[in-house]
Amino acid sequence: MALADVAPVAELIGVEKVYGSGDAEVRALDGLDLCVQRGDYLAVMGASGSGKSTAMNILGCLDRPSGGSYRLNGIPVESLDDDALADLRNRQLGFVFQQFHLLPQLSALENVMLPMVYAGVPHGERRQRAVAALERVGLGQRLSNRPNQLSGGQQQRVAIARAIINQPALLLADEPTGALDSRTTEEVLAIFDELHRSGITLVMVTHEDDVAARAEQVVQFRDGRITG
Repeated sequence: MALADVAPVAELIGVEKVYGSGDAEVRALDGLDLCVQRGDYLAVMGASGSGKSTAMNILGCLDRPSGGSYRLNGIPVESLDDDALADLRNRQLGFVFQQFHLLPQLSALENVMLPMVYAGVPHGERRQRAVAALERVGLGQRLSNRPNQLSGGQQQRVAIARAIINQPALLLADEPTGALDSRTTEEVLAIFDELHRSGITLVMVTHEDDVAARAEQVVQFRDGRITG
C-alpha cells in the first residue's frame, strides 16, 4: 500500500513560525502539532494573533515553517523547492477565502477552468469538469456570467467550484462566510456539508460559533498552540 493511502492528509509536527529576531522576534507558531485525517471536517478558531491564519498558510503551502515538519498526503513539504511546492499546491489543495479572488475579466466557467490549465488537463475535459462543478454548487445556469454579474453568495459558490475542480486532498476555507449575510451563509455551509459527506477533507477558519458548529471537530488556537 502506498504511503499516501495510509498517511494523514495533513500532519504538522512541532511546527514553528518565527518572524523577526532578538527583541523584535514574534513567535506566531510555537511547536504546533496538528493531524488532519482523511474525511475530517475541522473548524479552527482563535483570537486575532493566535496563530490560526499562520497555520492555515502553512497548511496551504503559502508559507514555510521556521522549524518542525509538515507532511501533505505523506509528502514532506519542507523538502520541496518552490516549483515543486507550487505544483503540489495546485494538485493537492483547494482554497476558499472570505474575498472570492475571482478574475473579473473571466466568466464563472473560465474561472473554474483555470486551475486545470496549470494542471495540464486537456481543454475538452476542463470544460466538462467545470460545468459539472458549477452545476454541483447550483450555478449551472450562470456559466457565462462574470463576477460583477453575480451576487456575493454566487461568487463564493464559483470559488468553491474552482477549489474542488482538481479533486484536492484537502480543502482549506478561510472565513468563507465572513462577507455573506445569514441566508447566504446557510447556503454556502450546506454546500460544505455536502462536500464533506462526499468524502472531501475540509479545514475551515472561522470566528463564528454557529459556523464552527457545522464541523465535526473544533480546535482553539492561542499563542501559537492548540489549546482545545
